[in-house]
Amino acid sequence: MCPCMLWRNYWGRKRRERQLNTWNMAIGVKRLFCLLTAFWLLAACSRGGDFPESSPMILPMPSASLVPSPTQESTKTPAPIPTPTELPITRLLFTGVIVPARCVQAAIDEREDPNYLYDEPRELIQSADLSIGTLNATISDFPPRTGCKQTYVLVGGSENADALALAGFDVMSVATNHIKNCGILTCGDLAFFDTLENLRRVGILPVGAGDNLSQALEPVVVEVNGIRFGFVSLGQIEPMAFADEDTPGIAVLTPENLAASIAAARVVSDVVIAMPHWGPEDVPNPNYLQLGLAPVAVEAGADVVVGNHTHVVQAYETIQGVPVFYGLGNFVFDQTWARDHQQGVILVLTFVGTEFASFELIPTVVDGDGTVHFAEPEEAEEILMRIEAANDRLPER
Repeated sequence: MCPCMLWRNYWGRKRRERQLNTWNMAIGVKRLFCLLTAFWLLAACSRGGDFPESSPMILPMPSASLVPSPTQESTKTPAPIPTPTELPITRLLFTGVIVPARCVQAAIDEREDPNYLYDEPRELIQSADLSIGTLNATISDFPPRTGCKQTYVLVGGSENADALALAGFDVMSVATNHIKNCGILTCGDLAFFDTLENLRRVGILPVGAGDNLSQALEPVVVEVNGIRFGFVSLGQIEPMAFADEDTPGIAVLTPENLAASIAAARVVSDVVIAMPHWGPEDVPNPNYLQLGLAPVAVEAGADVVVGNHTHVVQAYETIQGVPVFYGLGNFVFDQTWARDHQQGVILVLTFVGTEFASFELIPTVVDGDGTVHFAEPEEAEEILMRIEAANDRLPER
């Protein structure tokens, strides 16, 4: 055994034999003597002593600690870094044209219940933070029922308002060409006002119509998740439905009226949605009036433009970062003579805070009795491809 190991054992025995009252006095001398002796013995062992062949035990020299002392300032608990407040995510849902009239109303009368129309998409409609439709018919009990026949008088019973509310709609664009239909000229205004009242009765806010033009141009503002969404709706199809300063009816779609209504909405809203009722029927490509009015809406401050009326799906584009959807096709309708008249898309817009983030198009088909279905995959793809083809035909801006 190396003498250094015997030396360490010796001092261990001595330390155990000392009394406590002499320990403190002797410890300094012992350590000094042991240290000097250890150095001498280590030197001897290194010159060929009896150390074993195994690696030596290396004891690290004490050194300054890299860990700060508890009294140092660096050990204070740092102030938490504030995390940014999460912005709310809001989903807005829009449908194509809703026409609960003619053969649809005849089927409702036969079943004595209009709710079947929306059974399949009901859950989706109700899941959105706001759901917005476009009503292109009178819903009033003043006009007589037309039955299931082709006529331009589009009237549905007041029970359709209840069905729309149960389906989950919150806002309804009524700046449409059939909103004053009655079948009897003298009751046009009565049916018109009754339609607005029926919507309000069930909690749906009509936008785009009023006692006069000024009122029709006023925005409807709905606050969701702390964000004020403002809606304006104007139509250009049927002059008999137009309002003026002395006549009730719909907001007239002109560049001046469109810009003014959006500007008014901008003052009281965080997000502005413009909903023009425009364009020729049965044409997937927007015409020159639509293409000319869309930039007016954007320049005036619209965040999104969602159009309707054409009874077929139309193209969409982005103008200065603002999405413009020219037409969503039909949602509830009775014409089955052309398959594209039975097709439409549900548009879902997603906002993060007040910023538009994304959109989704969900293809739908409607039966002759007005029952709405989600399109089967093959037909859904065909609908979306038709929209993309229309997009490709848009003129460059």
